[in-house]
Amino acid sequence: MENIKKLQRHAIIKILAFFVLSSISALACASAQELVEPLAIITHQDTNVDELTQDEVARIFLAEQQFWPDNSRITLLIRAPVSPERTFGLRQIYQMSEKEFRKYWITKMFKAEVASAPKVMYSLSMAINLVTAIPGAITFVPFSQVPVNAKVLKVNGKFPDDKDYEYRL
Repeated sequence: MENIKKLQRHAIIKILAFFVLSSISALACASAQELVEPLAIITHQDTNVDELTQDEVARIFLAEQQFWPDNSRITLLIRAPVSPERTFGLRQIYQMSEKEFRKYWITKMFKAEVASAPKVMYSLSMAINLVTAIPGAITFVPFSQVPVNAKVLKVNGKFPDDKDYEYRL
């Protein structure tokens, strides 16, 4: 009788361990998918640009290029600190820490090299709504969140759903 209880206890422990490990595995897979989601560079639909190089993306977000080819002003929309999109932008586009980013924009403003710093977006929906409402606006969002009324720009000739697209969360 005691052996049967031990076997039952052992079976229950195995079942619980299986469910715990399955849950952890599912969470890890979900996290891995989030980490590889492409980040789309999107603009207002009327922007007359369809493609940028990575260098052009950097120049735009660094405000080294402040106007589109038709001379309309570029409006930078950047997510607030600690958002995944902000972390991506700092790492892959700006190649700066948060502190360096702030210092960069304070210096640009102080030297009057820019009319204004990037507009800070406190939510993804705010960034999406404003990029579709402000002519000349540009931002980066997860590809799965791109609205139908925004223009997705190719970067180095590739769209976010292409296999070797560079920008990923």
